[in-house]
Amino acid sequence: MLDATTRSGGTATATPPAIATQLALPVPAPVGLTTRWTRVLLSPWSRLSLLVALLAGAASTVLLFEPQRLLSDGWPPQLGGVAAAVVFGVAYGLCTVAFVPRPLLNLAAGALFGSQLGLASALAGTVLGAGIAFGLGRALGQDALRPLLRGRWLKAADGQLSRHGFRSMLAARLFPGVPFWAANYCAAVSRMKVVPFLVATALGSIPNTAAYVVAGARASAPTSPAFLIAMAAIALPGLAGAVVAWRKRHHLRRPEKALD
Repeated sequence: MLDATTRSGGTATATPPAIATQLALPVPAPVGLTTRWTRVLLSPWSRLSLLVALLAGAASTVLLFEPQRLLSDGWPPQLGGVAAAVVFGVAYGLCTVAFVPRPLLNLAAGALFGSQLGLASALAGTVLGAGIAFGLGRALGQDALRPLLRGRWLKAADGQLSRHGFRSMLAARLFPGVPFWAANYCAAVSRMKVVPFLVATALGSIPNTAAYVVAGARASAPTSPAFLIAMAAIALPGLAGAVVAWRKRHHLRRPEKALD
């Protein structure tokens, strides 16, 4: 049976319902070049490459700056007091992101500003640097690196940081052994929250930072009680950390259960 007839006596052919439905569907627009490039630039591996490039550039800049000269040349004379300590704290944080060893910066803080102001500046720089590294690692590296966590040791470390983030990071800061930058980026790749990370970093870094700052402030009197106590406070946590790591080695060898 025909669907319709014309007034002049002609006939109109019928249109099958399936074909009519297909003709009514909108045709997707082709993906533009700008959209493709945006997807490529925002892909996990592109962001990871950007992170590596930023860290390499920062490390190269620090090597040219030679931060060890702070111990011999001092701080620029244009600044003094609290203002100099604030600027030093900002520079401290940026230097830790660029892999400058914290003991060197802590010694410089004590030598430049004394025990109290040097400790405040060093702790502020520690938290600042940890926060910057955590943000960079979380935004630029987590999506690309998480699928690579397949080994038993990597899964164990990721499980500890993801499930017990605060106490794990507090232990890592209290007991030397894990490099500062490595702990930052491992926490960023895990599912650890930023607030427990920063709080654990601030609390756990106090003893070791204070020991180095006091040692730097009293370096001119190496036989003084304060300097000797500071050196003991540097050595004992390292020894304790080695003992704890040796006793916990069997737990790290056990594969962790997959996270939900």
